[in-house]
Amino acid sequence: MNEAKLPAYAVVRNASPVPLASESLPLISLPPPSLEGGASLMMSLARRKSVRDFAPTALSRQQLGDLLWAADGVNRADTGGRTAPSARGVNEIDVYVALPEGVYRYDPASHQLRLKHAVDARNLTGYQDFVGRAPLDLVYVVNHARADAFPQSQRDSFAGIAVGAIAQNVSLYCASAGLACVVRGWLNHRMLANAMSLNEDEIPVLAQTVGHPMVTG
Repeated sequence: MNEAKLPAYAVVRNASPVPLASESLPLISLPPPSLEGGASLMMSLARRKSVRDFAPTALSRQQLGDLLWAADGVNRADTGGRTAPSARGVNEIDVYVALPEGVYRYDPASHQLRLKHAVDARNLTGYQDFVGRAPLDLVYVVNHARADAFPQSQRDSFAGIAVGAIAQNVSLYCASAGLACVVRGWLNHRMLANAMSLNEDEIPVLAQTVGHPMVTG
């Protein structure tokens, strides 16, 4: 049996939001997803891995749009069906994007980003030192106002399945597009919820850092 290897990174415990250098856009329109190109599904599965070293280079608007559509975008316009499954079509998971210019919520129906809080909260999306240096961090939030449609005994398991599917969609897109990502569950839920200006029905449960891989040598 192989011995488990612990990842090497510094732990940051007393982070705070970073003030913005300029005014945030209230709405960011994303280009339609590019359905051509990229690696095949089987090759993407072969390449899927967790990466914790990111270059500071921002994703292009096309890459950002493709990333979010792959995560949980609408792939059946006639029904509003998503790329990620959700029991009974409740879609209790909201995808938020922590960018240098603010925290945005992804609106799958319009394929747009809507400003939630004008603050750079990347460094609050986890305790790892790299989260504030990467160009973006995705935060997956359970909306209990929608999740309460399920019986109490099923809410946590259904939400866990839904968020896992979204995170895997992102991982496979990144593997296909040559981007790096890592899923993270170690975060200060209360502090992050406050920084994102969430209400009491919205709970961040998982984060995923995305960016270009750091090139060394």
